[in-house]
Amino acid sequence: MTVQTPIYMDHHATTPVHPQVLDAMLPYLKDDFGNAASRSHAFGWKAEAAVEHAREKVAALIGADPREILFTSGATESDNLAVKGAARYRKEAGTHLVVSAIEHKAVLDSAHALEAEGFEVTFLPVTQEGLVEVDAVRDALRPTTTLVSVMLANNEVGTVQPVAEIGALCRDRGVLFHTDAVQGLGRVPFDVATAHADLVSLSAHKMYGPKGIGALYVRRGRPRVRLEPLIHGGGHERGMRSGTLPVHQIVGFGAAAALAFEDLESGVEIARVRALRDRLWHGLSTRLTEVRLNGSRAHRLPNNLNVSFAFVEGEALMMAARDVAVSSGSACTSASLEPSYVLRAMGVPSEVAHSSIRFGLGRSNTEEEVDHVVDLFVEKVTQLREMSPLYEMARQGIDLGSVQWHA
Repeated sequence: MTVQTPIYMDHHATTPVHPQVLDAMLPYLKDDFGNAASRSHAFGWKAEAAVEHAREKVAALIGADPREILFTSGATESDNLAVKGAARYRKEAGTHLVVSAIEHKAVLDSAHALEAEGFEVTFLPVTQEGLVEVDAVRDALRPTTTLVSVMLANNEVGTVQPVAEIGALCRDRGVLFHTDAVQGLGRVPFDVATAHADLVSLSAHKMYGPKGIGALYVRRGRPRVRLEPLIHGGGHERGMRSGTLPVHQIVGFGAAAALAFEDLESGVEIARVRALRDRLWHGLSTRLTEVRLNGSRAHRLPNNLNVSFAFVEGEALMMAARDVAVSSGSACTSASLEPSYVLRAMGVPSEVAHSSIRFGLGRSNTEEEVDHVVDLFVEKVTQLREMSPLYEMARQGIDLGSVQWHA
């Protein structure tokens, strides 16, 4: 069977819009174009009803009350609103935050921005598998800590964090717990009550929905979580996020959430993708030497594979295998030539981090595609290594760490 190229294996960066999602969106780009805030005529009423129906579907995916879901432009805005909004609102209670070192840049950069305002931030270390240890969170907490932010699953190495245990600790200590759940939604079970979450960032385009639409879960329990808004004007979304709602995108988000809910309920598609991921790893690891799996084997997203190919530059490998869409790290930082900050936080040496490739599998991938990718990467890695003097020295048994290099 001939495999059609290019092959897309970068589903952590974005996913294609599912046909059912597109079908749900189209009417709201054509005939049902009303503004959901126009409450004086039928066009607005219909738009508002569509938004609320979608809100219910998004809430159902994470076990929330629809009133706890507010729509944003995406996960980046949700992360900014959660971290900055909660920290600023609770500033009188304390100015200390705890954030894991491998969070999405939207969380890390928000934390750095707060540092410039006088907040103190503890950046939690992770294990060699990229796991945040609950004891590390406990040790970092202070009487002045108001917020902890640890993501559900990492966007580079796929490590799934013990958010339920971390959330329980935060709830017991009266500290708000935020989790960026973007990469895990629809792939691993997640429930806001089980996770003891106060704030949860969501995004549509990572789960076969449209780009440009996200949401933030804001707990309404006692005490109710309150935020200082980042965007003012109009008082939309209960005053926490003003701006005209993009009805068609919200409808698409709702349809994508419903599909993700079905995937979690049946488990069929998740198991299929996991089997493809394992087939890919088996092919690469048995046919190539000096390959390393980055991240946790046991606590991992079913569609993620992050591999380092020693003695090969990741960027060179991607160019050599350009018929396959993969990544050398997060799509948000891939323009940088610096080694992945996630891998560095895990203690991966710089030269190994530079050789890493992230594979993100999804609905469209097949066994034939996986086998083609294995063949291609085996061929290209072998070719690139043959051009590497370091690989030749390693094959001769020379300890590269003992070599004295001269300019």
